[in-house]
Amino acid sequence: MFNNQSVRTAMLALALGICLWLGVGQNLTMAAPLAVTESTFQDKVQTLPEAPLELKSEVDHYLTSIPSGYYTIANVKELKSLMADRQALLVDVREPSEYRSGHIPSAINIPLRTLAQNLSKIPGDRPVILYCSTGYRSSMGVMTLHLLNYDNVQSFPSSLSGWQKAGEAIVFR
Repeated sequence: MFNNQSVRTAMLALALGICLWLGVGQNLTMAAPLAVTESTFQDKVQTLPEAPLELKSEVDHYLTSIPSGYYTIANVKELKSLMADRQALLVDVREPSEYRSGHIPSAINIPLRTLAQNLSKIPGDRPVILYCSTGYRSSMGVMTLHLLNYDNVQSFPSSLSGWQKAGEAIVFR
């Protein structure tokens, strides 16, 4: 009934939704309009329909089969190796002002919020590595591109701060 692609897509959509939901909790400015009293919140909660047992089983199988380090580049050495050996494209998903204030050499800037409008800049035939300031936006970008059937995309969760801590140069422009 469910094929691997539809389960994969559903899981990535679920993960993206969770990231977005958790992200609201991180930003009090965004969360403020959502603040309600406990009783008001309970009055508005809707019970979601129970997922079919087969879907739950497929989801469980998918989640337990995710390897450690799934879709991530572990360290600066691995990132530099991919960039040199496989001509990986490095994409900074921060806002343009953040990019101009310092970025990894050779990285292009495609802000996360414009990723879907810039798919022509994302190749399908070589590795694509996303990074940001802390790893949050890059992981959302990886999930987004995987939902759009890019299977060559990874995140560099150490991000710009990890690059700098390793003593690597950054570019200002």
